[in-house]
Amino acid sequence: MLAIRLPEEIEKRLTDLAARTGRTKTFYAKEAILEHLDEIEDKYLAINRLETPGKRWTLDELEQKLDLER
Repeated sequence: MLAIRLPEEIEKRLTDLAARTGRTKTFYAKEAILEHLDEIEDKYLAINRLETPGKRWTLDELEQKLDLER
């Protein structure tokens, strides 16, 4: 279950669209989320990774750890 507050203009657009098409506002909200969720995840997970970086390895360190030769 999810409840969100939308700005009036967006709420009106969503209500109008639902009324004109016979679908629910929930249908369109779900469609919008599903359409953009992958992009949003990529963006914010990348930002989080940049802001809180973990251990970084050089190519040499990786090759040594994995016992790989060049």
